[in-house]
Amino acid sequence: MDSGDFQGIVTLILLIAFVGIIWWAYSKRRKPDFDEAANLPFADEEEDEQPNRDQPAASRDAAESRQDKGDKNT
Repeated sequence: MDSGDFQGIVTLILLIAFVGIIWWAYSKRRKPDFDEAANLPFADEEEDEQPNRDQPAASRDAAESRQDKGDKNT
């Protein structure tokens, strides 16, 4: 067996693996899992409170500390 035969066998194995992955990804059994994963970015964001992106973090922290101290001038 020379290197050409070995390369042919490796190519055949990789082709079978590729077809297997495509079959797995497009099977009807996997569709609900992939649909759920596709909707994850639109999930309810209340679980993970994101900081307000309208203000820089430093000014947001300063405003919160002023409110805690009762400073009404700002």
